Amino acid sequence: MSIPKRLAAGDKVAIIAIGKKISEAEIEPAVSVYKSWGLSIVISRTIGAGENYLAGHDELKVSELQSFINDSSIKAIVFARGGYGAVRIIDNIDFSPLLISNKWLVGFSDVTVIHSHLNSNFNLATVHGIMPVFFNDASAPSIESCRKVLFEGNMNYNFSSVDKVLIKEGTCQGEIVGGNLSIIYSLCGSSSQLKTDGKILFIEDLFEPLYHIDRMLQNLKRNGLFDNIAGLIIGSFTDIEQGDPKFANDLQSVFRSYFEPLQIPIFSNFPSGHINDNHSLIFGQKVNMEVLNDKILIKSVN
Repeated sequence: MSIPKRLAAGDKVAIIAIGKKISEAEIEPAVSVYKSWGLSIVISRTIGAGENYLAGHDELKVSELQSFINDSSIKAIVFARGGYGAVRIIDNIDFSPLLISNKWLVGFSDVTVIHSHLNSNFNLATVHGIMPVFFNDASAPSIESCRKVLFEGNMNYNFSSVDKVLIKEGTCQGEIVGGNLSIIYSLCGSSSQLKTDGKILFIEDLFEPLYHIDRMLQNLKRNGLFDNIAGLIIGSFTDIEQGDPKFANDLQSVFRSYFEPLQIPIFSNFPSGHINDNHSLIFGQKVNMEVLNDKILIKSVN
């Protein structure tokens, strides 16, 4: 994997919306934080643009994202929010300039389309991290975790889990890949499908009924995405619906049916995803992962 250079004070960072529309006022808290880090901010024309649900028409988003990719003076591209929209433009973007002038691409949720496409097709590392729309309510540690991965270029985490049912002790080494389960599921069979062999898979999601989570996991299993993974990290699954009649007793029982047979280290309730305490992960960077005594230790391999 190609890892972008660490950011430094004075670097130029672009903020763009490729999914749901968003106003400039909504990103202002993030802009203030980025400036406090010493960064110079470029605001895309997609911020404040709107075409019904979307942040402007697809042609505008393609043009803006392509210009930021092509501009070697821009050292990071931050996606303002998720929602839906990335898959509408992914096949119209030429990502090859990143092979020469790599830069950080930061976001999560719908941005999983970008992560998966770049990780699988270009061997480029990306950041699964907090987006500007969430800065107002985000915890200080989640914002600091984003700064650290961008400015230090590595991860060093030590977290405990209260979910002892979905803990499997062990150690492994590999690149972390993944993101939003719904998006990973939707990319199966496309040129952007996630490649998981020998890697540590991370998943998270929100607002899904249990039967839909089961359907998505069935799809990933049938596509072989669990067959050769080195480890599994389950992030936040927020506001999951049981359904009526209920599909299963709880989310943990659904996960157990898929993951208990796997002979790999597994950790659940990792603080990353659609929560205020959303810690950043570098997708594509090799790490050592150890799960022991209900704790996970993740450290980048330099």
